[in-house]
Order: sequence, then structure tokens, then C-alpha cells
Amino acid sequence: MAKITPLREAVASLVQDGDTVALEGFTHLIPHAAGHEIIRQGRRGLTLVRMTPDLIYDQMIGMGCAAKLIFSWGGNPGVGSLHRFRDAVEQGWPHRLEIEEHSHAGMANAYVAGASNLPFALLRGYTGSDLPKVNPNIRFVECPFTAEKLAAIPAVRPDVTVIHAQKADRRGNVLLWGILGVQKEAVLAAKRSIVTVEEIVDDLEAPPNACVLPSWALSAVCPVPGGAYPSYAQGYSERDNRFYKAWDPIARSRDDFRAWMQRHVLDTDDFAGFRRVLAESMKEAV
Repeated sequence: MAKITPLREAVASLVQDGDTVALEGFTHLIPHAAGHEIIRQGRRGLTLVRMTPDLIYDQMIGMGCAAKLIFSWGGNPGVGSLHRFRDAVEQGWPHRLEIEEHSHAGMANAYVAGASNLPFALLRGYTGSDLPKVNPNIRFVECPFTAEKLAAIPAVRPDVTVIHAQKADRRGNVLLWGILGVQKEAVLAAKRSIVTVEEIVDDLEAPPNACVLPSWALSAVCPVPGGAYPSYAQGYSERDNRFYKAWDPIARSRDDFRAWMQRHVLDTDDFAGFRRVLAESMKEAV
């Protein structure tokens, strides 16, 4: 059953060094606040999993949290590369990063397999792709019924999945809507889960066919208003495109990156503190 708790306590008790951790969110509801708390608490040796690693994974990789990344596509959406990710792969800074690359369809099916308690996923995919040449976890099997050649990949079953959502009620049930990506499947595939939410309410008032994650499927629910920033939470906030553009020059330099992370993340107590310091630095830049 989900416990409603501060984010700091949830990360301290549920995310351990060496864990496989998925922070999921597809453009929308990206759990930046939780990623920052993992950085503050100095977690190391993590295998990070995500369909579309963007800025928060760039920050986590650059701060030395990750030993391996399992992913499909990585970049700063609409801007360019993730420079801390590239530096780790190309130059081994701050240390070597192992990568396992898949297609979006492959990752989505791997989460579904994990949520279904299956050992691997099957899909029609990777034909004509070079990914099987560099990823030994992409294999091919023959269908016993049709003899069709199908791709097989290991299920994704994180130790911890972290997502952001709009609402939770006081019993720990969570409601999310909008672009969902694989958040539901990632939570159900995980041993433990943390959900940051915009607000805690008495009644979710969930409409028919809504995506509601039941309390019994979750470990911790943490109220963090704006916790998806600079991504957005439909019905609560808009995407801050300025931040994505501003991140590119910051991340290009190791020294600039470290200084920015020290001021905005390590030297702040929580995500609200990060937002206050960020507002100050943005005023200084004008």
C-alpha cells in the first residue's frame, strides 16, 4: 500500500545504490523533482531505464549516478544532443557508461512484459536495423505456429519506477491523464514505485476509463507541486521551452555543468528550493 510521504524520505528508503531505476514520462509528466532528489542523496551505480532520456537523465549521468543506461532515443527535444550523456559515452566522464539501446516499440513491449511477469517480450521489429549488431539482448525466435521470425528482448523489471502524476487521494490512489507513455506499465513492472503528484485531494473524481493506479500497486506518493518542471503536467503547468534551450550551453562545459548543478540542486534542500534559485539565476541572466 502506498504511503504518503515527503520525497526525501521516499528516495532514502526506496532507492538504493546499484538499483535499476526507471524515471518515466513521455514529454509530459517527467519526474524531474525525483531525479534531483536522487542526485542530492548521492546514489551511485544505478542502471537507468527510460524510453526517451532527456534533461533529467543528462543531469543524473553527469553527476555520476548511472553505471548503465537502457533506452530508446536520447536527446534534448527540439534542441540537440545531451552533452553529459555524450561525454560519458565518448570520453568516460565522469566515468564510463554502459549503454543498451532499443527501439521505442521494443522498450514499450519490454515494460509490458515486465508488468505481465513475463521473462521477455516478443514483437515484429528490428528488421533492417543495425541495433541487433550492437545489442546482444536483441535476439530472434521462430514462431511455433507460423514459423515467422520475431524479435525477442528481455522484460524490463525495475527495482524502482518513479513517475509524476496530477492527483492522489488520501488513500494513495493516483490519477493521471494526458500523454501517458509507459508510466502505468513501468509502475506495474517494478518491485517498488514512487509517484510525485501535483496535489493530494479527498476525491480523485476520476472520469470513466481514466488511468488510476491503485494504492496497493504503489510504494510511496509524494506531494511535489510542479515536480515535472521544465516538462509539463496537463491541467497544471506548461512546458518551459526556454529551459530546454538554456540547458544546451550549460551542459556543453563540464565546469559550467558542475557549477550549475551545485548551485541549483546540491545546494538546495528540495525542488521548491531549486525553483526559487532557478528564478533568481534567470533574473540575473536578463
